[in-house]
Amino acid sequence: MSELQHPLSRSFENVAELYERTRPTYPAPAVDWLVEQLRIDADATVLDLGAGTGKLTRALVGRAGRVIAVEPGREMLAQLARAVPEADAILGAAEDIPLADDSVDAVVCGQSFHWFRNDEAEPEIRRVLRNGGGLGLIWNLRDPDDVLQNVITELIEPFIPASHGQERKGVSVLVHDTFGEVPSKVFRFEHELDADGVVERIASTSFVASASQPKRDDLETALRALVAEHGERIAFRYVTEAYAVLNVA
Repeated sequence: MSELQHPLSRSFENVAELYERTRPTYPAPAVDWLVEQLRIDADATVLDLGAGTGKLTRALVGRAGRVIAVEPGREMLAQLARAVPEADAILGAAEDIPLADDSVDAVVCGQSFHWFRNDEAEPEIRRVLRNGGGLGLIWNLRDPDDVLQNVITELIEPFIPASHGQERKGVSVLVHDTFGEVPSKVFRFEHELDADGVVERIASTSFVASASQPKRDDLETALRALVAEHGERIAFRYVTEAYAVLNVA
């Protein structure tokens, strides 16, 4: 079975429980928009590809007739199976999807498309999609217009390897380079977090999780100091970007 080959993607296996506990789900209006664009209804079978711990999967259960979650990490998949028992949780990768041809009405990717080897994943996505099926892409991103998020970005910049290419060049650039202009929409939301919450949220990031313990300790100290400067709690702001690639199959 093929696996995601980017070494940073494997670091999520070491923080699967933390990822499940600290990462937000997707805002309901963003999921509703994707569902409408992809014409997902109670008769539809939807594949959540690179599903992680099921943050998007759980939002699709109840909106689609059947939800299949494919994830290459065993620990992430175990978290998903516990959190979303209504979905069919299957070990597998985007480059070698363990489903039959023409078996799903829509494919969605939450926080995962930038990890795929696209030259292998795109033909697989087309293979499993039924005629007229679409691809939905969605990311929760730390709000680049927020002052506190910019400070956090400066703190974690030394952790980001230069090879972290597709995500570093920006989600919108990645999508447009791959598919051209497609329907898209932006949504905003925030969580109020204390110092523990901020430290754990940042610790669930792939390149932080893979760093050495001394570097992570120094980052934790800096994050706790930042939160303390702002009254022990901060608004942790996100931007959700959603894209609909229609009639893929």
